[in-house]
Amino acid sequence: MNRFWTRSAAPLPPWPQGDTFELREAPMPTPGAGQALTRTIYVSLDPYQWGYKKRGAEPAGAPCHARTVAQVVESRMDGFSPGDLVFNTNGWAEYGLMGAGVARPAYMIPRKLDPAQGRISQAVGVLGMLGLTAYAGMLLMADPKPGETAVVSAASGGVGQIAGQLARLRGARVVGIAGIADKCRFVTEELGFDACVSHLSPTFAADLKAACPTGVDVYFENVGGAVFNAVLPLFNAGARMTICGLIASYGDAPGQDARAALMARGEAIFRDRGVTVGDLFVGDYVADHEAAFLAAMSQWVAAGDVRYREDIRQGLEAIPAAFAEMLRGGNFGKMLVRVGEDPTT
Repeated sequence: MNRFWTRSAAPLPPWPQGDTFELREAPMPTPGAGQALTRTIYVSLDPYQWGYKKRGAEPAGAPCHARTVAQVVESRMDGFSPGDLVFNTNGWAEYGLMGAGVARPAYMIPRKLDPAQGRISQAVGVLGMLGLTAYAGMLLMADPKPGETAVVSAASGGVGQIAGQLARLRGARVVGIAGIADKCRFVTEELGFDACVSHLSPTFAADLKAACPTGVDVYFENVGGAVFNAVLPLFNAGARMTICGLIASYGDAPGQDARAALMARGEAIFRDRGVTVGDLFVGDYVADHEAAFLAAMSQWVAAGDVRYREDIRQGLEAIPAAFAEMLRGGNFGKMLVRVGEDPTT
């Protein structure tokens, strides 16, 4: 049998609750022509997955969507053999199919993994879509210059920790925004950011201004809300802002447009200071940039130029609670759950 989590019939709350998900069993999938059956090893938990649920993008009764690291069990799919380690989208499930006719976001293309490039768990982190997100949003869109000040919100999270280190590699002065003191210390002492301020501080806006004495040239936005409000007056002329996520608004009622509200708040400063605002969708960069990104990032990780912290929980049963914790910022690093044996450890 195949166990998986799906949305329950309970009304969807602003944030996940104890009855939001239901653990089910179903017969083991059988691969058809052009398909492979894979065993899930790691499930990636990311804020965008809550947006999928709020938009009703997942079929009723289907496993909750997620990017995964898996191992091929049986294959009728060209180029994949039993034992191969792969990136795919099994979701919150112990097993899943990939290949012909299997629904997935178009840009989340299954690919074979090479453990020599890095830990296979990193295929849903620094050596996967999250890494490409940081690479595209920071280097390709914001393009930080030596001596500029780059600010990254959710700086200890799955994307933020990478984005800030990439700005540092470009020679920028990097300021992180995080929560608890341990996260701020990690951002400066382990990741090498020049400073990190806590959004939990009662003097957060003043702390951020003091950490950015020459203003802000690049802002990598993961949060929105009060964090954006503190950054807004610090923008320099010609600054660039990449909107990766607005997690502060993920609990908003349906019909509210968090990006439109953010743009309205910033309109006057954006106009008067010539601030460029770009919306980041990683799917736009897969075809033309993923290969170059993987080649560069695997070298940076191997050399220690980019460090990456994972927050790995254990067992399929742990997924709903870990997901809710991640949405509220309780994770420390990239959140993922190990649901099966990792043959490389």
